Amino acid sequence: MRLMEKKAVVTAAGAGIGRASALAFHREGAKVFALDVDVQALESLETEAPGIRTAQIDVRDDGQVERFFANTGRCDVLFNCAGIVPGGTVLDCNVEAFNSAWNLNLLSMVRAIRAVLPGMLETGSGSIINMSSVASSVTGVPNRCIYGTTKAAVIGLTKAVAADFVGRGVRCNAICPGTVDTPSLRGRINAQPDPKAAMEAFVARQPMGRLGRAEEVAAAATYLASDESGFVTGQLVIVDGGWTI
Repeated sequence: MRLMEKKAVVTAAGAGIGRASALAFHREGAKVFALDVDVQALESLETEAPGIRTAQIDVRDDGQVERFFANTGRCDVLFNCAGIVPGGTVLDCNVEAFNSAWNLNLLSMVRAIRAVLPGMLETGSGSIINMSSVASSVTGVPNRCIYGTTKAAVIGLTKAVAADFVGRGVRCNAICPGTVDTPSLRGRINAQPDPKAAMEAFVARQPMGRLGRAEEVAAAATYLASDESGFVTGQLVIVDGGWTI
């Protein structure tokens, strides 16, 4: 029960890493608020883990985010997990595509952080966790121009927040996964002309010879959410199966 008496908010909690993290936080005793745009996914989460509170929130919308946090009150843990994975090189990406990904992959985190920080600063404690990726400033990945750019910005945001509030009890860290088996990844694979070959290519770039599991990333998020990581801030926790050794 490492998160007993902590209130945790997880975005994109309907599926994948967000869902696994919401469940892990719940098992560790946290009072979990799970946010997503997918109502059916949230309903199934409530069924799987009674006690988790859910809310249909579009984190791209200023008003929805502000109203949710105003009604929820202070939280101890924020896990910014929402994001999309656009493909293509810089020649394939127009400004509209950049703006759309920027809004979800970065600005949604800014909205949520701005909403929770005052309460955390008032009590002098809090853990903010941002979802980045090894496809960022950690390493370049082909055909991930928009994604890698936004995830590199997440690292910059993480370090800026950590530096600004390191002396006031609020920690901010980022998780950088490698290739993780999630519904999002499966959707991208199934959209390829040859899904079997696409899956083989994803597995081949992982030195361990397998994809990561959402639960393995959730374990890192649980550590960062807990007091066990009380001396950790402004850091990247890389969970990539050795991809970037």
